[in-house]
Amino acid sequence: MSNLDMSNAVVSNSGAASPTVSELTASNPKLIADLTAVIAGRGLLRLQEPVRLASGAMSQDFIDIKRALCEWEALRLACQVIAEGVEAAGISFDAAGGMTMGADPLAVGIAAVCGSGWFSVRKTPKARGTNKLIEGTPLGVGQRVLLLEDTTTTGGSALRALEVVRKTGAEVVAFATVVNRGDSAQRSFSEAGVAFFAALTYEHLGIDPVVPPDVPGSGAGPLA
Repeated sequence: MSNLDMSNAVVSNSGAASPTVSELTASNPKLIADLTAVIAGRGLLRLQEPVRLASGAMSQDFIDIKRALCEWEALRLACQVIAEGVEAAGISFDAAGGMTMGADPLAVGIAAVCGSGWFSVRKTPKARGTNKLIEGTPLGVGQRVLLLEDTTTTGGSALRALEVVRKTGAEVVAFATVVNRGDSAQRSFSEAGVAFFAALTYEHLGIDPVVPPDVPGSGAGPLA
């Protein structure tokens, strides 16, 4: 795996113009090949029968992304691919994070690799104390945020996190995921005016795209 030093990959408040809507591409094929090998070798399972994913869609391919990235070298590799892609697009940010718990390891990893802050969006407010929805770096007006997710199908959870972050007044300058499993999330973020970046797609892993449950032919019924 690459030991590329990305400590200065993304510098906050650089003033660089960032695209409102675009699909960002990673700039280092070696890193992408290494990351593909890690995810395919440690986290990709082909099941005998389709299972229902968190999005409600059905798939025989299960990606255990947390298992794949449970060691620092693997997590750092994923964060380096994300950091290079975002940097190549001229996007800077002050903090990175997303919906717990899928984004949590990435948020801390990006903070370590890039020297940014990190945050985590709770699914429900903390039941005591401050009742906060966002933990970690305090977000507010004037801050630029990179929204993260480990695997993405429809982007539903990440879009909920986007809504929470925007309510603080912070600007979400881009969304990044380690694996994009379908084609619908990018459209949703485009409609929301947020640049979209996937370190890997289903094509890198040689698996079929996941079709959202509301699309004809997806084979998924109502959630139980």
